[in-house]
Amino acid sequence: MADSMPPLLPLATSVVLGGLGVLHVAWGRGSTFPFASRHELSDAVIGSAHSPSPAACYSVAALLAVGASSVASSALGGPGLARLTAGGAAMVLGARGALGLAGRTNVVSPASTSARFRRLDRQVFSPLCLSLAVGAASSLRRRRPTLARE
Repeated sequence: MADSMPPLLPLATSVVLGGLGVLHVAWGRGSTFPFASRHELSDAVIGSAHSPSPAACYSVAALLAVGASSVASSALGGPGLARLTAGGAAMVLGARGALGLAGRTNVVSPASTSARFRRLDRQVFSPLCLSLAVGAASSLRRRRPTLARE
């Protein structure tokens, strides 16, 4: 019966990825939510005093949107490209999460040196990335087609 249930984990993952994309668009448009200032946002989320450009925020938002749609499409039996992209998202999120938990985010982001960022990275960002990686990977599970009940 489990195969007749909607794929809740990958669909929830897709919603979270989409929400994070919306947050990056807001940051690109100048919002500092949920922080009081641009400096606090940059220190906590980027790990440096320099704010990313709107183009950088929009680029991340676009990648998150692609990930969200691919994970949802893959979970619902979409085409091979959706599965390939969802698998790529799972790998990137997993690598990012593992690097952060190992205290090695500087490998992919050398300017992320703030103590606040490093603490948040280990406590929040990396576990979130690993959870999203698991959710994205779960979209790759082949589901048996359900038979319509008459």
